[in-house]
Amino acid sequence: MDHSMTASGGATPRRRLLFVAANPSIDRLYELDRLVVGEIHRPRAVVAVPGGKGLNAARAAARLGGQVTAVGIVAGRSGDWIDERLAELGIDRRFARSDGETRTCVSIVDHATGAMTEIYERGAAVDAAAWDDLERIVAHELGKGDVVAITLSGSLPPGGPPDGFGRIASLARRAHAPDGHTPVAVLADTYGSALTAVLDERPAVVKVNAAEAGEATGVAVVDADSGAIAADVLLRSGAVSVVITLGLAGAVVATSAGSNRLVPPDIRGAYPVGSGDAFLGGLAVGVGRGETVIDAARLGLAASVANAQVPGAGELDPAAIEGILAGISAA
Repeated sequence: MDHSMTASGGATPRRRLLFVAANPSIDRLYELDRLVVGEIHRPRAVVAVPGGKGLNAARAAARLGGQVTAVGIVAGRSGDWIDERLAELGIDRRFARSDGETRTCVSIVDHATGAMTEIYERGAAVDAAAWDDLERIVAHELGKGDVVAITLSGSLPPGGPPDGFGRIASLARRAHAPDGHTPVAVLADTYGSALTAVLDERPAVVKVNAAEAGEATGVAVVDADSGAIAADVLLRSGAVSVVITLGLAGAVVATSAGSNRLVPPDIRGAYPVGSGDAFLGGLAVGVGRGETVIDAARLGLAASVANAQVPGAGELDPAAIEGILAGISAA
């Protein structure tokens, strides 16, 4: 059993992070010298990773030292590739299987302009049996008693129940974290009816971007002030704390005690795809360590900046994190 030791020689229970990837994908990045519509292109580089928001966040958290288990639904040969690649990366995982083929999502970097073009498949429909298997896997992992936080991110797969994330959040609320009495923290990074269902279960953290916050609250989020207003609506809707990401402008972090803005250092990167997922991964690692939500969000913001520096969604250099953290300010 994988335990660490305390100074007194006793075993400290693991604080595992469970990442739910209900609609995963193979994420492929093509780097082109120049993108020309209607022309044949030969990429200067290609990167493929087990992706979708949940798996990107899981890989980022693992890179940051988190004890990670990924759970989800996969299908076909693409699903086999995802499982095999995660095994090669040393990431613990449990998957339900569905018919069809797991989707592929493509991002194209045009180095002549710096523009990013993205093509995301919707994914194959899952049946009720596959979703039920996913819930059984989650319940089994929660029942081990070492999960401190669970993330629910991205879209529900076609055919999945509209309240699917809410149902999983309910499982987590009834489970216990390693201390034996605290509920497992639910971190939600989703939108639409999926977010509404999770809000009914009072998630520990809702982390959304500006567009998603606007959709959920009716508040047009264009800066930190409007972000704080939207965050307050989400707090009143059930969230215990809220993080709204603002791209290069940083993030707003809000609790019942008030809101703060985190401002990143002026470090730009050519690979922004997956930065929001890396943010969630860092946020989960911080929550898993018992940090306050604002300190956990600092780590999330640092992870998102680091993600943009290297190709591949959810990829980052852990050695870059301390320097980025030092450049984050609060306003």
